[in-house]
Amino acid sequence: MKQTKQSIIARFFKERRGDAEHNPEYVDLARRSGILGAIVGDIVGSVHEFIATKTTQFELFVEDSRFTDDTIMTIAVAEWLATEQHPVSNCLLPSFMRKWGSQYRYAGWGGMFRVWLFSPFEADHKPYNSFGNGSGMRVSACGFFAKSLDEALELAKLSAEVSHNHPEGIKGAQAIAAAIFLARQQMHKDKIRAYIEQTFGYNLHRTCDEIRPDYKFDETCQGSCPEAIIAFLDSHDFESAIRLAISLGGDSDTIGAMTGGIAAAYYGIPDDIALKTIDYLPADMVEVVAKFEKVINNLNKTDN
Repeated sequence: MKQTKQSIIARFFKERRGDAEHNPEYVDLARRSGILGAIVGDIVGSVHEFIATKTTQFELFVEDSRFTDDTIMTIAVAEWLATEQHPVSNCLLPSFMRKWGSQYRYAGWGGMFRVWLFSPFEADHKPYNSFGNGSGMRVSACGFFAKSLDEALELAKLSAEVSHNHPEGIKGAQAIAAAIFLARQQMHKDKIRAYIEQTFGYNLHRTCDEIRPDYKFDETCQGSCPEAIIAFLDSHDFESAIRLAISLGGDSDTIGAMTGGIAAAYYGIPDDIALKTIDYLPADMVEVVAKFEKVINNLNKTDN
């Protein structure tokens, strides 16, 4: 039987996962972590990227489902925050990104980001004025870590500008992080919409049904971050948010990751979906998600 590239890559990722049982303590922490929402969206969207799925009726998890670069960089940002805990600069973030990226060289990296991530030349490690949605896909940990809206915006900026230092690249990361922070506060959706529109200039007075017919693959922040937020705004629970995000038919794994982070903050993640998602992850990733959640819990106790 002829194997597709997607099947071969999915098999590689399953082999990396292995058959070992996850640490039960880590699983219990990870299943309650908000950043798992971004990972859910990435894994569910992984098989829909480039095929323009235009329906909400699909299996969430299929044989070729896998995590992609969105999850890998989400893990890197989470580990950076969990390690530094009070970051005032992003100097160490690239080392976490390269540490994780080096383990998955064929995870679907964008061309310029691949050079930034893997080049042996120091000159290639500078920010390259990108406004791609790579800044939005990896930012969810900033929204969950922040103790104030201002901190969410600052952490998002720090996480983006190491590579995506174009104003639109920074704005996209900040919009997603802000939406996550506000969703954590259970702010009414109309107020979240108003804040994002007024602060970032995105048009959120559209619906998924209006966007879907003409929407095409778009890797820019300005062409995918608003749509990811709208998928959340249109949703009624976590699963519907993921389905709406994928149904737009765009950069499905990345839009799914951005929507998933916001939806997890607002609704939480159903246990069956959370545990199924954890099954796709290798032990070292589950450990980072768990430790990130533990750090947040400890910070919250300190504040209280």
